[in-house]
Amino acid sequence: MKTIDILKRPIITEKSFQQAGKDFYTFEVDQRANKQQIKKAVEEQFKVNVISVRSLNYQGKKRRFGKRRIEVKKGDYKKALVELKPGQKIEIFEVQEREKKG
Repeated sequence: MKTIDILKRPIITEKSFQQAGKDFYTFEVDQRANKQQIKKAVEEQFKVNVISVRSLNYQGKKRRFGKRRIEVKKGDYKKALVELKPGQKIEIFEVQEREKKG
């Protein structure tokens, strides 16, 4: 598996932004990837030093929609929490402060 295929997307939520302030970053990753592969992929793509990786498997939730209320299952996914060395940051998670008007 190529390292570029391991990280699918950053998970950007209110909770993940709070954790980013504590040097923890959250990504959706390939379900077949293990912790060593996730660590290597983050280090190569963002040029940072990873201390630890926590990974969690999630089952997709069932949803109903439409006139007939057809039940559909969302896809399963894997989430990884990556802890970086203190002082290092990933720019995707940085929030630009708004300038005060008037």
